[in-house]
Amino acid sequence: MGIFGFFNKNKKETLDKGLEKTKTSVFDKLTRAVAGKSTVDDDVLDNLEEVLITSDVGVDTTLKVIERIEERVARDKYVSTSELNGILREEIAALLAENNTEDNDNWDLPADHTPYVILVVGVNGVGKTTTIGKLAYQFKQAGKKVYLGAADTFRAAAVEQLCIWGERVGVTVVKQQMGSDPASVAFDTISSAKANGADVVIIDTAGRLHNKVGLMNELKKIKEVMAKVVPTAPDEVMLVVDATTGQNAFEQAKQFSAVTQVTSLAVTKLDGTAKGGVVIGISDQLKVPVKYIGLGEHMEDLQLFNRKEFVDSLFGK
Repeated sequence: MGIFGFFNKNKKETLDKGLEKTKTSVFDKLTRAVAGKSTVDDDVLDNLEEVLITSDVGVDTTLKVIERIEERVARDKYVSTSELNGILREEIAALLAENNTEDNDNWDLPADHTPYVILVVGVNGVGKTTTIGKLAYQFKQAGKKVYLGAADTFRAAAVEQLCIWGERVGVTVVKQQMGSDPASVAFDTISSAKANGADVVIIDTAGRLHNKVGLMNELKKIKEVMAKVVPTAPDEVMLVVDATTGQNAFEQAKQFSAVTQVTSLAVTKLDGTAKGGVVIGISDQLKVPVKYIGLGEHMEDLQLFNRKEFVDSLFGK
C-alpha cells in the first residue's frame, strides 16, 4: 500500500469510528423500519421519516428526503427495502452537493492571494478554540505558515487556550491584553501575518449571542479592519457547532447566520453522539457547506468533510 493509500485508510477508519454511535443508532432504526417488508411502501416511508427526525436530521430536511424517495418509488414502481440504503445515500449526498458542500481531499488553499483569512465564530463550549488549534495543525502539516489571532478578548481562558494550542502546534499566536478591542487584535494579526509571508490566518472571536446587535457590530468592525490590510479578508467565515447538542446546534447556526454571513461549517464532537444527522440538516437548511468535522480528541481527528465518504459511512456501506 502506498503512502496516500495508508493515509486514506486511516482517514476512513477515523471517520467510521467517529460516526459509530450515529451509524449504530441509524442502522438499528432502519432495520426496525423495514422489518417484515419487502418493498418500500407508505408504512416504510412513515417509519423512515421517524428514523431521520430522531437522528436529528431535522423535520424540514427529513420531509425533503422523504419526498425525493417517494418520487423515486412512484417512478420506478417497485423499490425493494434492500435498495433503501443505497437510495438514502444518493439522495442525501445530492442534498449536500446542492448546498455547495465539496468532496475535499487536501488542505490546499487558493493560490491567487495570501494570506488566506478564516474568521471563526460560534458560541462558547462548542469546541471553537480547539477546532482552531486542530485546523492550524492540519495546515501546518500541509506545509503552510499559520498565524492565529486571539480576538476573543473577553475570556482569559480563550486567549490562554489558544496560546497553548499555538505552542503545541508550533505556530504564531498574536494577542493583546484582556478586554482589548477584538478588531485591533485582528488587525495586528493580519498585518504581522502579511509582513512575515504567512499562508493562512485564523481569527478566534467571542462566542456571545445574548446581545446580537453588539455581536453584529463587533464582527462588522473586525471585517472592516481586516480588509484594510488584505482587501479580500475574510475569505471564509466559519461557524463551529457541537453535534452533541443536536437541534440546538441548528438553532445556534440560524442565530449566527442572522448576524453575519456564514460561509462554511465545522461540526465538532461527532464521535461523542448519536446525533450526527444534524450535519445534514444544518447544511441543508442554511445552504452553507460543511467543510470540517471533528471526530475525536487528537489533533489529526479534525477532517476535511467529504460528503460521499460521510454518507457511505453513516449508512453502512
